[in-house]
Amino acid sequence: MADHPDLSPPMPTRLTALAARIADHRARVCVMGLGYVGLPLVEALLETGFPVLGLDVDPRKVRLVQAGDLTTYHVRPEVFRAALAEGRLTVSDRPEVLDRADVVVICVPTPLSKHRDPDLSYVIQAAQTVAEHLHEDQLIVLESTTYPGTTREVLQGALAARGLQVGQDYAVAFSPERIDPGNPRFGLRNTPKVVGGLTPVCRWLASLFYRQFVERVVEVSSPEAAEMTKLLENIFRAINIGLVNELAVVCEKLGIDVWEVIEAASTKPFGFMTFWPGPGLGGHCIPVDPLYLSWRVRSLNTMVRFVDLADEVNRQMPSYVAHRMALCLNEQGKAVRGARVLLLGITYKPDVADVRESPANDIARYLLGWGADLMYHDPYVPVWEIDGGPVPRLAIEVPTGPAWQALADFDLVAVVTDHAWYDYPTLVEHSPCIYDCRDAFRRRGVAPRRPGQIWKLGAPGARPSSAR
Repeated sequence: MADHPDLSPPMPTRLTALAARIADHRARVCVMGLGYVGLPLVEALLETGFPVLGLDVDPRKVRLVQAGDLTTYHVRPEVFRAALAEGRLTVSDRPEVLDRADVVVICVPTPLSKHRDPDLSYVIQAAQTVAEHLHEDQLIVLESTTYPGTTREVLQGALAARGLQVGQDYAVAFSPERIDPGNPRFGLRNTPKVVGGLTPVCRWLASLFYRQFVERVVEVSSPEAAEMTKLLENIFRAINIGLVNELAVVCEKLGIDVWEVIEAASTKPFGFMTFWPGPGLGGHCIPVDPLYLSWRVRSLNTMVRFVDLADEVNRQMPSYVAHRMALCLNEQGKAVRGARVLLLGITYKPDVADVRESPANDIARYLLGWGADLMYHDPYVPVWEIDGGPVPRLAIEVPTGPAWQALADFDLVAVVTDHAWYDYPTLVEHSPCIYDCRDAFRRRGVAPRRPGQIWKLGAPGARPSSAR
């Protein structure tokens, strides 16, 4: 592994011309997939001065970008509006735009199938589309998280059918996305970019491209090493979150507050890294990516037992939380059936608008299945559906004020995701009973109005969350 070298390997004449266009920002860059990964990349490219072609198979996304309606994607709409007006950005759902691209960056989803196996259909479709429009003097980069071997077997497998020679006529590389939506400290520019190419020329050319707008590029020996790097990052998180989730359950049974324990352990200046429990994993990375490796190694007749065990623990958390909510209601002498329950914050992490894989989805399924009268509130999610059925939304658009007196009508208010938008003293003032999945109140110095008002994940039941 090395940061980008100063010297390039011997370059074919065709790719030398491409390198020159990249270096002076004349290269047209096509970003395939205009979502949480693709749009920040488009923004960075525009700010650097590259002409950009945005391509997405979803006409709705194309219209959103063309209208500059991007407030939920953690990018600046004014950058897109200005580029569209100046002709530096073209957005389309037609693959013919690839004919004009010097660089193509594939940022399509890599979800799981209904059987929880890798679903590479978006990558396969993108690879076939790029192959149909592949031409000499072109760089193709895959950023979508996937298992080792995908770039070589799926992407290059499709491109090779065109009869051109990789590393001579065109270049192929893998560089995993590391976007963390809503992170105020680390964005695309100051997060190091890992790059692995099919040949040394491919690696060098991809590194040259990313060096134009990323502060640090880290080269690895192959696309497989880069693919595995991203999986390791997210497996590390999934396993450690699984550990503290299991300890949260254990601490409840032992009468110990797991949040207090983790805070105390975090004072050790070495040998400990802080992870927090929660109602389950969410988002498009942590619950999904480890299973890509698990599937891949099963095809090699081996196992990744830590990965599979962490997945089992983390997937059980929504059920555990829903049952704790039911116990909270029972302690008040109320059955779940017919109880009025409000979920606050349904996105997978605070201060984003993304409900993909959010644990709130499964928590809602349990509560609805048990007959609860369920509503939700989330300042970032105007409409929420569970299995095709809409969940009623509590229509309050300001964090404080008399409208929040409506909380008194609910038997249980559950903080699933603790958005900074909420005013937590207001929630305590008006809620008869609260289930706190995130230690949201104690961390903000908000005390319960009466003993037993706030139940908390990872702490003894019916104990005020401010107690120690």
